[in-house]
Amino acid sequence: MLPQIKLLLVEDSPVATIVLKRIFDAAPEIQVVGTARNGLEALELIPKLHPQVICTDFHMAEMNGLEFTQEVMKKYPRPILVISASVQADDAQNVFQLLKAGALDVFPKPIGGLASDYDRLANELIAKIKILSGVKVFTRHQKQVQIKKNEKPFKTHQLPSRNSQLTVTNYQIPAAKFKPQTIKLLAVGASTGGPQALQAIICQFPANFPVPVICVQHISEGFLQGLVNWLGSESKLPVKIATFGELPQPGIVYFPPEKRHLELDDRGRFVYSETPADGGHRPSIDVTFKSVANFYGRAAAAVLLTGMGRDGAQGMLAIARLGGLTIAQDEASCVVFGMPKEAIALGAAQYVLPPSAIAPLLLAKLNHQIKPPT
Repeated sequence: MLPQIKLLLVEDSPVATIVLKRIFDAAPEIQVVGTARNGLEALELIPKLHPQVICTDFHMAEMNGLEFTQEVMKKYPRPILVISASVQADDAQNVFQLLKAGALDVFPKPIGGLASDYDRLANELIAKIKILSGVKVFTRHQKQVQIKKNEKPFKTHQLPSRNSQLTVTNYQIPAAKFKPQTIKLLAVGASTGGPQALQAIICQFPANFPVPVICVQHISEGFLQGLVNWLGSESKLPVKIATFGELPQPGIVYFPPEKRHLELDDRGRFVYSETPADGGHRPSIDVTFKSVANFYGRAAAAVLLTGMGRDGAQGMLAIARLGGLTIAQDEASCVVFGMPKEAIALGAAQYVLPPSAIAPLLLAKLNHQIKPPT
């Protein structure tokens, strides 16, 4: 029998604590090792109980969920799931501030309370804890990777595969190491853990980034506009939902609308599709990547980030086969190493990198296309 997942509950409502404890106690894979009424109490318990996963409320006296998440990620980094009535779709600022602080996921409490639709909630929560228990997290505020000319990498090695893949850890990317590559559009796909990875990459792009960026993020219904607003506030680039018939413009980040695939027509303009979900997803990363491959060919670049399943792997392979630039997120930095792993297994990933190294590599490749600001 596998060891149980040690879980710490941080919740100021006695009723919610009872309901959550009942849910997790019924799961043989999970052991609730302690409960706390606020963040301060929980911080004292962590070094004593050594939980593998923490579930916390958002609004609490003494220390709220955001402050608690920030402190945990500084002192005792581990996976955090925020379970709260204050992480609904219309609480986007709360949600994305929590994710930025280091929380790996959020779970909105039903408006009617945790007792409503009990079985469904129990199954979803248990599944999330199982996923998060396998995630490695690190102290926040790590140094960003910088491009420095004539500087050697700290650590590189080759991985055997159909394509030669470069894995980079704590890497100073020398711009001269990589041949310039003409890229006309960058496509990025992400799922579980994606908002944090997208933020880490997009926020490194300069205001004069020379190509359009299309991002496909699997996200719960109602949260897309919040993600767009949050990334727009964090980035030097404008972030928006793609408009039907619009021609992608350099230096703008586009997302598909909810429940629709995003493709390019024969003139390179955005079109929507309501065809069935591809691999269970609409919008689908594969659908967008394949459309980008068809229009841009070797002038396309694709990045596949953390996520469960295999969406995006076949689309990335289509871009790779046409000579485009392809990058997969590395296992150590992924919340879930599903989608990138599938792309790597297909030989579709030319580079395998953490988010902190993806933007520097892209900028090194695009350096000859970046015009100085006027």
